[in-house]
Amino acid sequence: MHTHVQVSRNLFRWTKEIAYADYYERALINGVLSIQRGTDPGVMIYMLPQAPGHSKAVSYHGWGTKYDSFWCCYGTGIESFSKLGDSIYFEEKGDPPALNIIQYIPSTYNWKAAGLTVTQQIKTLSSSDQYLQISFSISANTSGQTANINFRIPSWTFADGAGATLNGKDLGSISPGSFLSITKQWNSDDHLALHFPIRLRTEAIKDDRLEYASLQAVLFGPFVLAGLSTGDWDAKAGNGSAISDWIAAVPPAHNSQLVTFTQVSNGKAFVLSSANGTLTMQERPEVDGTDAAIHATFRAHPQEDSTELHDIYSTTLTGTSILLEPFDLPGTVITNNLTLSAQKSSDSLFNIVPGLDGNPNSVSLELGTKPGCFLVTGTNYSAGTRIEVNCKSSLESIGGILEQAASFSQTDPLRQYHPISFVAKGVARNFLLEPLYSLRDEFYTVYFNVRV
Repeated sequence: MHTHVQVSRNLFRWTKEIAYADYYERALINGVLSIQRGTDPGVMIYMLPQAPGHSKAVSYHGWGTKYDSFWCCYGTGIESFSKLGDSIYFEEKGDPPALNIIQYIPSTYNWKAAGLTVTQQIKTLSSSDQYLQISFSISANTSGQTANINFRIPSWTFADGAGATLNGKDLGSISPGSFLSITKQWNSDDHLALHFPIRLRTEAIKDDRLEYASLQAVLFGPFVLAGLSTGDWDAKAGNGSAISDWIAAVPPAHNSQLVTFTQVSNGKAFVLSSANGTLTMQERPEVDGTDAAIHATFRAHPQEDSTELHDIYSTTLTGTSILLEPFDLPGTVITNNLTLSAQKSSDSLFNIVPGLDGNPNSVSLELGTKPGCFLVTGTNYSAGTRIEVNCKSSLESIGGILEQAASFSQTDPLRQYHPISFVAKGVARNFLLEPLYSLRDEFYTVYFNVRV
């Protein structure tokens, strides 16, 4: 990937063709940013896996270490991260001087040749947004000077809805895959705003063999989206031709419905975990960005979704009836029989009641179909202990010991939805989609076997 961004950068310098700037953007976001483990400097991978059910952590070599790994990619990887800002602005000598802005990254550029300072800001993007919005402020370091500024209009956007304003004045239509060129005497009170429609789309795998004709990647603008999965990659597009028929945005407010349930046993912290269709207690993961954190995170929401969301950060869920949806299986809920179901019926409701152990900070999960029966763990258990159902009569008969096993602490979620998150319909289950660059140790698939 290091070579790709270097080549595309130089090809743009020589030709000024938008295609090379578009390629650079895509390689930077999905390639360069994907090879480092989050914001951990010096923790990188050699290969970026794209097969279904793979993880960066268990790829060829896996993650390196800050001080003990020195594969050939470590030099180029570190070099790439040192150059994150070297391909935003390109100057051209001339009369008037020109500045080509080809990447939209929050930054400030001191353009000495024109006596101008250019500052760009980006509105934080989420999957619910219809536009990428960028704003520029110009400051004149000397008396106003005439200069030409060219703004890239990316090929992934659409003419219908794309626009630009200068000091509040509409600049008319703009065309994807071109530059918006403005030559004027710039002043310190000049402000330019761009808004680009950003939408979902699919791209076929670069393989023309018939057996791979159904394999598609999903993108949101320049962002490659990966589906959380340990191997399943069968997506269900249905009969509709619109991508919105089978992929929908995760509302940002859904983060307020995420929760992790914890207990302490033998001095260790354990979390309620859902994996492979089984509810168990697992040791609380010590690092972020893992499947263990995903499996310990649930979306707790009412049977009928509404705009009235539970905010688990400021209050407990006590006194409510909820559905428990595993984080990585959107649309699937845990039933009172401790199975998984895509049907959100009354036999999947759990009543959140004050903890049976009497602790004011704990809760118990009562079966909606069997009042007085609760999810319980065990006593002095270890990782992997399966969740069971016991009823209040049997709990009380053992001197309250199992009442502790039926009580959980409701804590902040170990995982949250990325601002750019979607749900894609699948044949056997739905997929949570997130930007490839944002994933760390999680298992995922980049390509989907799209069935119509």
